[in-house]
Amino acid sequence: MAFAGQVVWITGASSGIGAAMARALAAQGARLVLSGRNEAALNDIAVQCGQALVLPFEVTDYAAAAHAAEQAWDWSGGIDMLVNNAGISQRSLAIDTAFEVYERIVAVDLLAPIALTQAVLPRMAQRGSGRIVMISSVAGKVGSPMRTAYSAAKFGLFGYSDALRAEVAGLSIKVHVIAPGSIRTNVSRNALAADGSARGVSDKAIENGFDPEVAVRQMLDAIANDEREIIVAEGMEKQIGELRRTPDALHDQMAAVVAAGYAQKMEEGATQ
Repeated sequence: MAFAGQVVWITGASSGIGAAMARALAAQGARLVLSGRNEAALNDIAVQCGQALVLPFEVTDYAAAAHAAEQAWDWSGGIDMLVNNAGISQRSLAIDTAFEVYERIVAVDLLAPIALTQAVLPRMAQRGSGRIVMISSVAGKVGSPMRTAYSAAKFGLFGYSDALRAEVAGLSIKVHVIAPGSIRTNVSRNALAADGSARGVSDKAIENGFDPEVAVRQMLDAIANDEREIIVAEGMEKQIGELRRTPDALHDQMAAVVAAGYAQKMEEGATQ
């Protein structure tokens, strides 16, 4: 019951990992803010979760995201954990893929979670506590064929999060990045094809993947244990993720650089 009484904001909460996480956190006694585009589906999840605020918006509408951040924060006096889960995948060879597909996936999977995090971060810093969770992918650790746009965006989440973690370690804000492997969701069915249309069919690997409820339990246990990089996968996918895991010692080293005044020295150097 590590999250009892905490306020958790989940994007992409209407289905898949987001919906499973909402139910699991509600069972622990968390208070939930649920966001996504499908308001009816969000309301259905809210009914399952008890006390929840439904805040539907399009994640790439960054002005709407900033307004939602104000509403979410004011609803219960703060956000203890932001889970950036909303995303979209891809199934197409790079040589066939329209550039607009890259723009869409990077906007949804990378810029949108950064925008929402940036909207919440100053409030967490002022309060002196909070958790930021990014749902990346094993494809964000190792480039996966037919997912060039998706891998690019998910790799970006690791880069942003690693740098942010070092910066905010002294503010008691914790940053977690989760790299799921194949989870039984609609991620493949909703993935973009080369022309930007929805693929419409699933993958065998996805259909045989982790049950979302089981995957989410692993995720929440790892977050509660303050793990920074969380691999939730089986078999070869797990091996791939573990091979590319960033050592905790390196995260600690980067945080120590910031604690020693790196940012201040950079500012001083710029003004001299």
